[in-house]
Amino acid sequence: MIQLRSMVRSADNSGAKVLQVIHVYGGSKRKFGFVGDVVNCVVKKALPTGTVKTSEMVKAVLVRARKETRRKDGSYVRFSENAVVVIKDMKNKEPVGTRIFGPIAREVRDRGYMKIVSMAPEVV
Repeated sequence: MIQLRSMVRSADNSGAKVLQVIHVYGGSKRKFGFVGDVVNCVVKKALPTGTVKTSEMVKAVLVRARKETRRKDGSYVRFSENAVVVIKDMKNKEPVGTRIFGPIAREVRDRGYMKIVSMAPEVV
């Protein structure tokens, strides 16, 4: 669960390292974002050789969250950090980077981000 001004890490090789959430898509009064939600972020730290630069606004998908997520079978999944994958836009759901680092949640597959799921080393 993330909210406005949450600092998240990048889970891809787009060049961004630390991002700050400035908006959670899904309604004007939406306060919190969960795994699989699209958020608007500002890049706070980035590699100088990356495709994404510092202070650039990007859209990203939340793939890991520290707050546990309840699943239909009654189990919970929780990660050790909040992490996002930078995407080009919300319609085609294509990631900017070419590699995904670390595990991602199964809820990302349910939301239709199959390209991110196929690049991930592990889906939990």
